[in-house]
Amino acid sequence: MTNLRPMSCKRRMLLGLLVALVAGVFPVAVALGQQGNSAEELLTLSGEAGRSGGRLVVSLRAEPKTLNPVVAVDAPSKEVIGAMQADLVHINRATQLTEPALAKSWKVSSDGLDYTLKLRQGLRFSDGEPLDAEDVVFTLRVYLDEGVHAPQRDLLIVGGKPITVRKVDAQTLVFHFAKPYSVGDRVFDGFAILPRHLLEKSYQDGKLGQMGSLFAPANQWAGLGPFRLKEYVAGERLILERNPYYWKTDTQGHRLPYLNELVFLFVPSADAQVLRFQSGETDVISRLGSENYSVLARQQHGYAMADAGPGLEYNFLFFNLNDVGGKTAPDLAGKQKWFRELKFRQAVSAAVDREAIVRLVYQGRGAALWGPVTPGNGRWVDPAISHPARSLDKARQFLRDAGFRWTNNSPGDPELVDAEGKPVEFSILTSSSNADRTKMATLVQDDLKQLGMRVQVVPLEFRSLVDRVTQTKEYDACVLGLVSFDADPNSDMNVWLSSGGMHIWNPSQAHPATPWEAEMDRLMVAQLTETSGKQRKKLYDRVQEILAENQPMIFLASPDILVGAKNTIGNFHPAVLEPYVLWNVEQLYVRNGAENPER
Repeated sequence: MTNLRPMSCKRRMLLGLLVALVAGVFPVAVALGQQGNSAEELLTLSGEAGRSGGRLVVSLRAEPKTLNPVVAVDAPSKEVIGAMQADLVHINRATQLTEPALAKSWKVSSDGLDYTLKLRQGLRFSDGEPLDAEDVVFTLRVYLDEGVHAPQRDLLIVGGKPITVRKVDAQTLVFHFAKPYSVGDRVFDGFAILPRHLLEKSYQDGKLGQMGSLFAPANQWAGLGPFRLKEYVAGERLILERNPYYWKTDTQGHRLPYLNELVFLFVPSADAQVLRFQSGETDVISRLGSENYSVLARQQHGYAMADAGPGLEYNFLFFNLNDVGGKTAPDLAGKQKWFRELKFRQAVSAAVDREAIVRLVYQGRGAALWGPVTPGNGRWVDPAISHPARSLDKARQFLRDAGFRWTNNSPGDPELVDAEGKPVEFSILTSSSNADRTKMATLVQDDLKQLGMRVQVVPLEFRSLVDRVTQTKEYDACVLGLVSFDADPNSDMNVWLSSGGMHIWNPSQAHPATPWEAEMDRLMVAQLTETSGKQRKKLYDRVQEILAENQPMIFLASPDILVGAKNTIGNFHPAVLEPYVLWNVEQLYVRNGAENPER
C-alpha cells in the first residue's frame, strides 16, 4: 500500500484543479436554449461527451427513510435526494471548490454582509413548474423554522442570527448575514431548493415533515436535480427517471442527464452488495470494506476497482450522555454515572487498540483516529492532538482514580466493579448492515474485556439504530460514523454545537450541559464569522483539543474510499467527498455496445 500523507493547502488546490481538468467537471459556459415557450439559461459542463439512454443500477444497504431534504439525516436518504435536488451554489466534490449552480452568479458586498445571487432564467422543477426567487425565499423560511427541526438549520445561523433573504426581482435575491461569514458562498450548497407550489400548504398546516414519503405518488414531489421519482417497491428498489427539465448540457448541447433511469436496489449487507456487483446486477459499488475490495480487485472481470485515498469519514464510540429526566430507566441511570465520569471515558479510550482496528477492519486501507479530522482533510488537522499508543496500564489507573476496582470471581478473569460493587456491564449498538462497524465494536468489546468490563455487541437494522440514538434514547453505547459533506469545518456545525441535532452524545440541548461544551459553542460560532484563515484554523484546533480532553466521542478509525464500476460506465471519476461515485451522476453514461442501452 502506498503511504498517504497530508498535502499542503496549495498542493491540494493544484491537485484538485488537475483532477477537475482530467475528469472534465468544470462548468464552462451558460447556454441560452429555447425549450418550450421560454428561454432557459442552461449550464454547460465540459468533459467527455456521453450517449443518451440506459440505466445505472446501484445498491443501498438500507431503504431511504424519506425523500424530503429538510428532514433527512440517514445516508441512504441523502444519496437518493442528491440525485433529485439541486442547490444555489455547488461545492464540486472533485475540486472541493464552489461553482455556479441554480445561481449563475453571485457577488459579495464590501462589508462582507450581503450576497447577491442571480438565478438562471427559465428553469423548471421536475414537474415542469417554473423556478423563481419566491421558491428560494420559501426554502430559507422552512429550513430556519425551529419547529421543522431541519439538521441544516445550524449552518444558517451566523453571528447568533439567522441569515435573511430579500427578493429583488424574480431572478435576484440578497442574502444578509449578521456578521461576515468565513466561507459564505459554501453555505448555499447546504440546502436544496424546495417547490413552493407543492409544499407551502403542507408547511402552513404543520405537516411538511410528513411530505416526501417514498409511498407518495410521483406527481406529488418535485426537485431540480437530474432525476425524479418513478417507482418505489418497498423492500426491493427505488427507481428514478430522467428529469426532462434538467438545466445542464454537455459541450455538444445535449441536455443532461444521459441516463434514462437510476435504480437503487435495497441490499441489506456489504457481502450481498458484492455478490450483486460480481453478478452484474449492479453497475457501480462504493462504501466497500477492505476485505470485499480485495476480493473484487483480484478478479476484475468486466469492471475496475479504485482506491481513492482517505476520505472524510470518522468512526467513533460514544456513550449515552442524554439527560432525559425521569424517563431514564433505573438500569441506564446507573450506567450513566460511569459514562459521565471523564476518567471512565479516558480509560476506554486508552484501552482501544486503534492500530489493530485499521489492520483488522481495513487491512491497512485506512487511518487510526484520535480526533474527527482525517488525513483526507490535511488542511484542518490539528498537529497538537497526541496519538498515544494503546495502554492497558494507563486505562487501569484511570479506573482506579475514578473509584473502580476488580474482583477475582474466576482465575485469570477479574471483574470490574464500581464503588458500590456493581459489575460494569453495558451494550454497544452497531448497524447490522455495516460489517466494518460491527467488527470495530467486536474489537472494542475484546479490548474492554481485558479491563474486566462485560460488553455485549447488539447489531440493529440501521433505521432502528438511528431511532434509538436520536429519538427514544434507549441505548448504552454505540459505534457510529459520520461523514463531512465538505472539507470545511462549518459542514459539521450541527455536530459540535450543543444545540445541534447531530450533537450525537446529547443532541439538541437547550443550554450547554457542560462548560467545555459551552466553550465549543463559542469557538464554533467565532470561527463561523472569522475571515482570517489562520485564525479560523486556531479556533477549530481548539475545538479538536477540547474533544481530545473530554472524550465525548472516542474516535477510532477512518477508511479509504474504495469503489468500483463496470467498464461500460463512462465518466466514472470517484471523489473523496460524498457521494463518492454519484457526485457527477448527470454525466455518467452507458458506453456504446453495452447491454440494455434503452435508447
